Amino acid sequence: MADRLTQLQDAVNSLADQFCNAIGVLQQCAPPASFNNIQTAINKDQPSNPTEEYAQLFAALIARTAKDVDVLIDSLPSEESTAALQAASLRQLEEENHDAASRLEEVVYRGDLLLEKIQSALADIAQSQLRTRSGGPSQPTPPES
Repeated sequence: MADRLTQLQDAVNSLADQFCNAIGVLQQCAPPASFNNIQTAINKDQPSNPTEEYAQLFAALIARTAKDVDVLIDSLPSEESTAALQAASLRQLEEENHDAASRLEEVVYRGDLLLEKIQSALADIAQSQLRTRSGGPSQPTPPES
C-alpha cells in the first residue's frame, strides 16, 4: 500500500490525464467552425457526434477524481502536528505497547503452565492404558521427578 503522498500524486496525475483526454476527445468530436459562412461539402456530410455524452462522462470522471484528491489532502497531517505532539503520541503508543507486551507475557506464562498440566495428564493416561493392556497393577505409580 502506498503512502498518502504517493496516493495524492497518483490522483493528481490521473486528474491531469483526464483533463488531457477530455480536451482531446472534445476537440476530435467538435463540429468544425465556419469561417465567413463558408461551408464545404465535407463538413455537411459529417455525422453528428455525441459530444454532449462525452462532456458529461468526462465531467463526472473529473469531479470524482477531484473529490478523491480533496479526501487525500484532508487525510494528510495538519500543520498543527508539531514534533512535540508527535513525540507525546509516540510515548503514549510505546506505553500501550509495553502494557500489551506485559499482558502477552502473562498469558504465555499461564499457557505454559496449562500445557505442562495437560502433558502430565496425557502421560498419566498413557501409563494407565499401558498398564491395563499389559495386565499390570491397576494402581497408579507416583510421578517421577
